[in-house]
Amino acid sequence: MNIFSYSKQTISKKDIKSVTKILKSNFLTQGKTVEIFEKKICKLVKAKFGIASSSATSSLHIACLALDLKSNENLWTVANSFVASANCARYCGASVDFVDINPKTFNIDTNALEKKLKKTKKSKLPKILVVVHFAGEPTEMKKIFELKKKYKFKVIEDASHALGAKINDSYIGSCKYSDLTVFSFHPVKPITTAEGGIVTTNEKKLYIKLQMLRNHGITRNHNLYKNKNKYYWYYEQQILGFNYRMNDIEAALGISQLNNLKKFNAERGRVVKFYKKSFKDLPIQFQLLSKKNLSTHHLCVVKFDFKKIKISYNKLFEKLRKKRVGVNLHYLPIYNQPYYQSIKRYPKLKNTEAYYRSVMSIPVFPGLKNKSLRLVCKTIRKLILANL
Repeated sequence: MNIFSYSKQTISKKDIKSVTKILKSNFLTQGKTVEIFEKKICKLVKAKFGIASSSATSSLHIACLALDLKSNENLWTVANSFVASANCARYCGASVDFVDINPKTFNIDTNALEKKLKKTKKSKLPKILVVVHFAGEPTEMKKIFELKKKYKFKVIEDASHALGAKINDSYIGSCKYSDLTVFSFHPVKPITTAEGGIVTTNEKKLYIKLQMLRNHGITRNHNLYKNKNKYYWYYEQQILGFNYRMNDIEAALGISQLNNLKKFNAERGRVVKFYKKSFKDLPIQFQLLSKKNLSTHHLCVVKFDFKKIKISYNKLFEKLRKKRVGVNLHYLPIYNQPYYQSIKRYPKLKNTEAYYRSVMSIPVFPGLKNKSLRLVCKTIRKLILANL
């Protein structure tokens, strides 16, 4: 029996043809395709530089290293995100702390951030703030930029959900309000390369360092050599780096997928609009979207009012799954994970706790037809109305 998953990839014949072409070529990796993909992403988001990698997780890691995050320093982020948003700090040996979310937008609460910055000792202030654009809805970057200038921290935008999103006319990824932006190309994201990620930036020094960090710490740019050797075969490892490269097969898929990005995001928007209309009379809250923003609608997270719905979260989740509606949770608070609990006793954040105890992600992806949508809506409505 088929389950309507909360999300899935959309692969066309053209995508398959693009990948097959690379499989028949001389370069499966370290050819020119990755560079072409990087340039296309940069052209889209209006950034100067792009460094594609094996995943958004590896991109977050090298982004932190490029900003010189050290073991005695701090990174702040939100807890309603995938663990990678915090793990990138731990890879560097740094400490992690969490900021509460806005209960309506599900993004970082900039007022809570400001209060936390004001009361934190200077030695404990963040070196880096990782800002998550949850479900593809841009957060309040202008206010964060003002706080960035005042408190002298660096900003990495975790835009894993947000390729194609805008604040007014500025694309997320342009780094207008940040130092670096990271995108994900996992299969459920706006476009996919199977696995993969990219960092965008406008700073050449960061770009050069990110290139080396992605490739074992090695450079073949003779202008950067410590030893003045210009032989063709020469290369230098200048720092300790990693094998975080994207391959040409993945990049070819990404290039092909980019042609459909606007269509994919519009399709997701259509699905969310359908749900809103269908559930307007039920005790269900949707993510508040700003009219100034363009969201990618990467997830459709609905918040159930369990004070009015007389069924437990677990029971509702279980019943929906049994009825083929592949609901999911995005996310369990990071500080509740056993690994983070083993580090320290993190304080529970009020809005984050209330959020995760009442939300579920419901199916949203390109190609979800109205017939299937009606079935999903009918199933959810029937269960909710039976328990009011």
